[in-house]
Amino acid sequence: MSQPLIKKDDDRDDEAEYSPFLGIEKGAVLQEARVFNDPQLDPRKCSQVFALYCLPHFYLQHLVSGFACTEKKKGKEYISEINGFWYAICFQVITKLLYLLNQGETFTKIEATEVFFAVTKLFQSRDIGLRRMVYLMIKELSPSADEVIIVTSSLMKDMNSKTDMYRANAIRVLCRITDGTLLTQIERYLKQAIVDKNPVVASAALVSGIHLLQTNPEIVKRWSNEVQEAVQSRAALVQFHALALLHQIRQNDRLAVSKLVTSLTRGTVRSPLAQCLLIRYTSQVIRESALNTQTGDRPFYDFLEGCLRHKAEMVIFEAARAITELSGVTSCELTPAITVLQLFLSSSKPVLRFAAVRTLNKVAMTHPMAVTNCNIDMESLISDQNRSIATLAITTLLKTGNESSVDRLMKQITNFMSDIADEFKIVVVEAIRSLCLKFPLKYRSLMNFLSNILREEGGFEYKKAIVDSIVILIRDIPEAKESGLLHLCEFIEDCEFTYLSTQILHFLGIEGPKTSDPSKYIRYIYNRVHLENATVRAAAVSTLAKFGALVDSLKPRIFVLLRRCLFDSDDEVRDRATLYLNTLGGDGQVVETDKDVQVFLFGPLDIPLVNLETSLKNYEPSEEPFDIHSVPREVKSQPLAEKKAPGKKPTGLGAPPTGPPSTVDAYERLLSSIPEFSNFGKLFKSSAPVELTEAETEYAVNVVKHIFDGHVVFQYNCTNTIPEQLLENVTVIVDASEAEEFSEVASKPLSSLPYDSPGQTFVAFEKPEGVPAVGKFSNMLRFIVKEVDTATGEAEDDGVEDEYQLEDLEVVAADYMMKVGVSNFRNAWESMGPDFERVDEYGLGPRESLAEAVSAVISLLGMEPCEGTEVVPSNSRSHSCLLSGVFIGNVRVLVRLQFGIDGPKDVAMKLAVRSEDESVSDAIHEIVASG
Repeated sequence: MSQPLIKKDDDRDDEAEYSPFLGIEKGAVLQEARVFNDPQLDPRKCSQVFALYCLPHFYLQHLVSGFACTEKKKGKEYISEINGFWYAICFQVITKLLYLLNQGETFTKIEATEVFFAVTKLFQSRDIGLRRMVYLMIKELSPSADEVIIVTSSLMKDMNSKTDMYRANAIRVLCRITDGTLLTQIERYLKQAIVDKNPVVASAALVSGIHLLQTNPEIVKRWSNEVQEAVQSRAALVQFHALALLHQIRQNDRLAVSKLVTSLTRGTVRSPLAQCLLIRYTSQVIRESALNTQTGDRPFYDFLEGCLRHKAEMVIFEAARAITELSGVTSCELTPAITVLQLFLSSSKPVLRFAAVRTLNKVAMTHPMAVTNCNIDMESLISDQNRSIATLAITTLLKTGNESSVDRLMKQITNFMSDIADEFKIVVVEAIRSLCLKFPLKYRSLMNFLSNILREEGGFEYKKAIVDSIVILIRDIPEAKESGLLHLCEFIEDCEFTYLSTQILHFLGIEGPKTSDPSKYIRYIYNRVHLENATVRAAAVSTLAKFGALVDSLKPRIFVLLRRCLFDSDDEVRDRATLYLNTLGGDGQVVETDKDVQVFLFGPLDIPLVNLETSLKNYEPSEEPFDIHSVPREVKSQPLAEKKAPGKKPTGLGAPPTGPPSTVDAYERLLSSIPEFSNFGKLFKSSAPVELTEAETEYAVNVVKHIFDGHVVFQYNCTNTIPEQLLENVTVIVDASEAEEFSEVASKPLSSLPYDSPGQTFVAFEKPEGVPAVGKFSNMLRFIVKEVDTATGEAEDDGVEDEYQLEDLEVVAADYMMKVGVSNFRNAWESMGPDFERVDEYGLGPRESLAEAVSAVISLLGMEPCEGTEVVPSNSRSHSCLLSGVFIGNVRVLVRLQFGIDGPKDVAMKLAVRSEDESVSDAIHEIVASG
């Protein structure tokens, strides 16, 4: 059932106007579509249907104006009007069908065919409006090849009609539903249409060419001369579409695009739309030329600057934006663009104000000083009626303002915050956080502002953004710790979000004991035990225990509070209180050392919860206690290669494991059962399957890399996709000439590989023990192929030896690292200690974005991102990323990455590594240095 489209009346807010499509159903509309097939016109029936569907719409025209049907009307006049009513009914039914299709309603093959053939009968109508609806309906139904033939002749007739509207629409429909064979037959007409004097027809042909370029590029590329002629058209839309098509035809030829831009920048483009398109293509040429040339000259800059004086506002803005986005743009080059954008800030048109302030907001991230001249104009936009404009103005001012203007901006923002939606408030909060980090001496006023808005009304995402900002300020500005913690404590007194309350309590347990007076936070924490739901109460108990573990003077008080929690109504709260009393010694028993207690309370859980849950479920009660060290630490993943097409891809292991053990366990059992590999020791890691063949090839092969301390085993999962063949003695010949540290020591061929029955062959290499050796391996599948009688399934006795080239395989540094996350990175980092910490800085060179650089380093190291730090905020100039993992030899590793943009596109990175082994910390730096 479709939803009503409600439009509020200007005067009566309590009244609503509903969509005319309210309540329509597919079955009823398909019944109405039978009107298309009526061979005879029943005047009475037509009048009734007309009154039912069309009377409200045509009431004034047909009744008030005196043209309604009356018995006085005679013969032809009467039938003519009934025909008009019938066309109106058909128009309305097609409208309903199109509505259903665009709402995602699907028609069965039979339904679509019936509607299609019924609609084709409406070609007899000469009504232009109805004919256009018929065109739309045919396009949306996308008829099959055998159905297209039915309408092809009618459409080709319309394509040569004297009515331009028929010609344009027929071209669009034909190009949409025809294949390459029919396209060659109408190619001559399409070429003529491109240079047609009527701009509607020419644009229809050009737009159709843009779509056809995706499916029949060779045909469209033959139209270059006609398209080139259309580029010189005086019609704005024709020139725009022609330029777009011509660029797409030449887009893979960099020299041709450069020549096109060179010829058009001399002033032959009149259409503002085409001019905007040309500016974008010019920017593309500038970017590509900057990568290929080392000179300081910037081609076409004069053209962009000249466009700033164009009479069309859209061209002026497009040129200004293009200049601001140039790689390595200087302040001198920015000045004319900034001047134009500053003028737009005071425009009476909201769209121009929005475009200008958004562009200046982006410029402020890289060239804040260049935007400072616009600050006065942007301050006037804070009170703009358009809240998007006001938000961008404020965030831009926060980026470009100086320390002396912070207090004044805070006063203006305070009045502004109550008038905008949460999504805009989040943007402002993030800008304020950046401003506070930029001017740490102003933390008091900014922290107070965040605290005040935290107590106001708002949704979860908005409150979370504020809490996250306060937490970051506490961590990065030591002077802000105590005031920030108090603000958070005051917030949880009235916090309605369980998640935020538990996260604040968790953070409070880490930072609170480190303050000068930890006792002042105990009251806030214990209040949560009495006044909150069970989840928050349990978190508060854990926080109390952390204070008791770190602050000796508070232990007696903590013990009293924890004993009171033993009578809580919730099982988890009571269990936690009992556990912490036992751990801290509050029940009079002998406790472990202070270090063990802190590791228990603050140490990271370096075991995936899924693996822990699985191991606990499989544990059978016995005299031996559960050993947590027996839980696999590798992140659980699918051990089998996924099929890309049924029967076309290998499935990794012969059969999926029936129980819940991890991937490493399943592979380890398989490898240990092969005598050649049984003495390699404990399996450290198995990679995800790597495809060595394309989809839909004769033989499908992927490989899994099994990493041991001193060996690497390649497991080649093979599938024969040819029913008429049987493969025997299947092996993979591996060339390790580009992997000098590896030497082949064993292999296990596959005796038989029938059709669509996956099998495995193995090749093992020896490498230096504990060393992350890397290399590239070439692979050749070798086998004996025998013909199979598909009727009997029997293979011939004699076979022929054959080979099949596979893709190359690489062993990279990330193969020696397991992705193992930590629940609290800060605690894990501090507990690891600085003994084996190694810190260095690296230049990563030019990158498209900071996000690309972060992703590249994560992939290089193969570690698990922590706390969501792999996500880089848009347009960010700096970012911190936290990684965790276990290096070969079961050595835990933690990494802190700090990225920053140095210059236009160059990215600099500071890498800090802590591990349990000095050589591993050095190895991580060597991987980055050589990567």
